[in-house]
Amino acid sequence: MTDRVKEILSWYGSDNVGVLSNLYKLLMTGRLAGTGKLVILPVDQGFEHGPARSFSPYEPGYDPRYHHSLAVESGCNGYAAPFGALCASSRDLAGQVPTILKLNNSDTLYSAEDPCPAITSSVQDAIELGCSAIGFTIYPGSSGRKDMYEEIREISQEARTVGLPTVIWSYPRGSGLSKEGETAIDVVAYGAHLAAQLGAHIIKVKPPTAHLEQTEAKKAFGAAKIPISTLEERIRHVVQSCFGGRRIVIFSGGASKSKEDVIADVNGIAKGGGFGSIMGRNAFQRDKAGAIALLHEVQDIFAKV
Repeated sequence: MTDRVKEILSWYGSDNVGVLSNLYKLLMTGRLAGTGKLVILPVDQGFEHGPARSFSPYEPGYDPRYHHSLAVESGCNGYAAPFGALCASSRDLAGQVPTILKLNNSDTLYSAEDPCPAITSSVQDAIELGCSAIGFTIYPGSSGRKDMYEEIREISQEARTVGLPTVIWSYPRGSGLSKEGETAIDVVAYGAHLAAQLGAHIIKVKPPTAHLEQTEAKKAFGAAKIPISTLEERIRHVVQSCFGGRRIVIFSGGASKSKEDVIADVNGIAKGGGFGSIMGRNAFQRDKAGAIALLHEVQDIFAKV
């Protein structure tokens, strides 16, 4: 164990040995092992957006075994997916990379202003699939947030009992927010803080913009002169908002974009003290060689910081 990993694990002193062992496994796997940084491949987009939108850019992606093996071959710290996908791939690739079972999911066949995802699998499923953590999405700003907060309280408690850490996807969205507000710096930082307060061991949020959504937050940011003009500064504030940087905060890759834009975002995340990237479409929608090359470049950026 490296000193950095030992330091990070010390932040989770109330957790049992099983949870700490699985966090250790995530932090000590792949090309970033021991650095305290994470690059995770998430492939829940088939459930969330549909198969053609997700996998037609590179057809091998229709087979979940491809994504799981891509996470292994590219040296990622982990692979996250819904129940069905992990059922299709885990026996062939058992133990080769830590896996995260995404326990709740949404689909686009019904669109609501206030999203509330369905629970689609269980902690027991995660145990039987040999997972190293569970994943769960919350939508702060949605009228359904009460149900999501109460669900994750119960589910994460069950997961901790059997030694599984919780990864919370905190994506502010709903009638309480404007579209621009979903990625506003005050809102993203608040959403990350909420995930920490809900007991997340690892927090996933989107890279924030410089927009300020809430009137009272604008006053606070101005009074404290919190710098937010660059992505690096905004990332630093989000990490600080999670217990003074004592929780692992990783940032999504977002919608498909050019390699140059991906790398620019990753540089800002790394310089701002982000703990890593959880990158799906920008990796797996490229051909295999291109996906591995991009993931290696992203990993190399985090390794140097």
